[in-house]
Amino acid sequence: MIVLFLLAIAAPLAGGPAEMLRLEKSADAMGSTYTVVIYGTDRVRMESAAELAFEEIYRLDNMLSNYKPTSECSQVNRNAAERSVAVSKELFDLLSTCLDYSRRSEGAFDITVGPLMKMWGFYKGAGRLPHRMEVKTALSKIGYQHVHLDPVQGTVRFDKAGVELDPGGIGKGYAVDRVVDVLRQNGVTTAFVSGSGSSMYGLGAPPTDPRGWSVAIRDPKNASRTVEQVYLKNESMSTSGNYEKFFRAEGRIYSHIMDPRTGFPAPGMLSVSIISPKTLDSEAWCKPYFINGKQWVKKHNQGFRAYFCEDRTDQQCAWLQ
Repeated sequence: MIVLFLLAIAAPLAGGPAEMLRLEKSADAMGSTYTVVIYGTDRVRMESAAELAFEEIYRLDNMLSNYKPTSECSQVNRNAAERSVAVSKELFDLLSTCLDYSRRSEGAFDITVGPLMKMWGFYKGAGRLPHRMEVKTALSKIGYQHVHLDPVQGTVRFDKAGVELDPGGIGKGYAVDRVVDVLRQNGVTTAFVSGSGSSMYGLGAPPTDPRGWSVAIRDPKNASRTVEQVYLKNESMSTSGNYEKFFRAEGRIYSHIMDPRTGFPAPGMLSVSIISPKTLDSEAWCKPYFINGKQWVKKHNQGFRAYFCEDRTDQQCAWLQ
């Protein structure tokens, strides 16, 4: 379902500047809700750019979805353990970037984490506490080292059965970046693009605030409270929080942010927000920052601004110094 709003925010003056319009459009794809807000003066161009942006999201859904059996990603998951699978250059390059994230994060980011997410019940359910033997079995199918890319042939191969690609950790960020590219190519200079409110990009600055697009970082323990306000101007922000998907069992809270190396949800953090030039980077690095913690980030910082909310009795939220 697509929702479309078009509002005039300033009446034109005789002989003065053209009327400024605001266009907002939302649609569901790739398991997320994407929202695009555009400011401009040409209504037809704005509507056309928005339509092309969502066509791009639907195209990416057909490439990356691991729910659609016909998607390129699903075809790789079905066949790559048996033979090398030729893929598009776009998917090959994206997978290559993901393997680089894995190496640089010391395995905290892993595109093969899918079996763990399924076992913990976070794919379609509210979550469940597995037995340790189940965790051990799932871990045997996980590891970015099992994914082999051949740049000459443009193929993907898994070196063991049961390995799967799970684009959930990068899909929204990649889609947001692609939407921004489409908008730019179609003459849009002022826009805000959001994937389910957790990965977003501010293009230019809205007419109401030259500082950029105002975005709130929520209190992980209180959705009605803001712990920090930021302004995005030609940059992105992504947030990973333990409040997004979780369940309670045996007196503990288990979140969906998995450490692929242990097979269990990462402890010690409530949320991490990252600001970077590209949404793909901000979304992908949120997980390793969350999993590895502040001390690791201080040693291995990728040069991004990062805001941490730690899981302490005296909850502390602050920018990484």
